[in-house]
Amino acid sequence: MSAQQAPAIHGVIETVLYTADMARARDFFETVLGLSPHNADERFTAYPAGYSMLLVFQQGQTDDTVHLPDDMGTIPPHDGGGRQHVALAIGRDALTAWEAHLAAHDVVIEGRTHWPPGGESLYFRDPDGHLLELVTPGLWPNY
Repeated sequence: MSAQQAPAIHGVIETVLYTADMARARDFFETVLGLSPHNADERFTAYPAGYSMLLVFQQGQTDDTVHLPDDMGTIPPHDGGGRQHVALAIGRDALTAWEAHLAAHDVVIEGRTHWPPGGESLYFRDPDGHLLELVTPGLWPNY
């Protein structure tokens, strides 16, 4: 039996973080990161982030199967715990502006990395303790 190659993956469409306090998370992502919600309710907020979506779910609200209306289908249960990590792409020329913007919002930059291919990263935390990274091109071969 020969091994079959998997079909191509074209990108990551959704990344999920879980929050203990949706109002606090929305304030941070909208005020500090300047994201605008595409969709929101008591369970989640969906933020466009380039070609993907950053989803923020209220902890404990995704433990049961969601049955969508009009026979659209179901979404199986999911959840996450602990401090997670998300890297967000920024332009190389925006790094200094982001440093100033984060400082103006009293967000502590916990780490900086200068990657050998030329990318730079800034690391900081959201109110739930998730590690967020702003990264310029040159981190990975595909970015």
